[in-house]
Amino acid sequence: MSSDSALPLPQNPVIVGFGGVGVDLLATVESFPKPDTKNRTTQLKVQGGGNTGNALTCAARLGLKPRIISKVANDAQGRALMEELEAEGVDTSSFVVSKEGTTPFSYIIIDNNTKTRTCIFTEGYPPLVPENLSRTRLLSALNGARLAYFDVRMPATALVIAQEAFRQNISILVDAERPREGLNDLLDLADYVVCSQNFPQAWTETSSIPRALVSIILRLPRLKFVIATLGKDGCIMLQKCADEDSQLEEVDIDNSLKSLTMRKDDSIAIPTCIASNVAKFRAEGIGSVCGRLYFGTSEKIPPSELIDTTGAGDAFVGAVLYAICANLLPEKMLPFASHVAAAKCRSLGARSGLPYRTDPYLASFIN
Repeated sequence: MSSDSALPLPQNPVIVGFGGVGVDLLATVESFPKPDTKNRTTQLKVQGGGNTGNALTCAARLGLKPRIISKVANDAQGRALMEELEAEGVDTSSFVVSKEGTTPFSYIIIDNNTKTRTCIFTEGYPPLVPENLSRTRLLSALNGARLAYFDVRMPATALVIAQEAFRQNISILVDAERPREGLNDLLDLADYVVCSQNFPQAWTETSSIPRALVSIILRLPRLKFVIATLGKDGCIMLQKCADEDSQLEEVDIDNSLKSLTMRKDDSIAIPTCIASNVAKFRAEGIGSVCGRLYFGTSEKIPPSELIDTTGAGDAFVGAVLYAICANLLPEKMLPFASHVAAAKCRSLGARSGLPYRTDPYLASFIN
């Protein structure tokens, strides 16, 4: 493969992630089982999982050099999980390995008919607490890192790591799936937030996602951008301007998003991005933010190619981690991340379909 067709390597590709890793037991069935019945699987796979494990595996395949801080037990699942990560180029030297206990795992049922997945998660034991993580190990993990990622698991330890990253001027990205214990403390330190579709309104108690994004930016003054992923409906991003311009037009953010979505071309199957002009985006009763609003479309995956959505959000985040390190503009980042997520959805499990940086189709999104 010619290097010209591969993704460029960022000047500093080192990132650190802290949070969930585990083992996924994935079973596909013709239809989701009814209570008190027996079903046969059509396919079974055992694979590494967890938000942090998946997102940083994605980042490694795209050319970054991830390090993970997490905890597993010294059992067969824990050993296999670390071996899998190491084979992908993820540095596991900062893992804490418990002599006893169990490694986290999930049962995941994929419905072949509806293309939905249902997860049943079992936490690992014992959990990682700040006392398990020596300062020497922490400083070694953060040394020279460009970016730190948190999925808001094990919040007490996450905050210790985030505070040290903050002191070292390492940018912080928080992956906010849902309101969790310790989330607010991490968000206060965040430079970037990527969140699920339901999170913005749940966290801000506002009437729409765009209004919620304004509220998030106002509540977290360190933020450079916030992205809400919408599954098959794409994603929305609000980027804050560095400097406030009093001459800018003030516009309603809900109406602005409607204008952007009306400009999408439904005949285009690949992901695209539609951007607003710089403006003051107003959310009535909340306030206004100077910035740009982006609407990213998702890839239209033919039904025959859609296999499993497990980990699609993690793949999107992994691509965003790469994009930040590579200094990609949002117009490039959002379609790129959506395509990486779509590639994942064409295989069973959170990691099998993750693309590598040598995939020429990836480079076409950022060149």
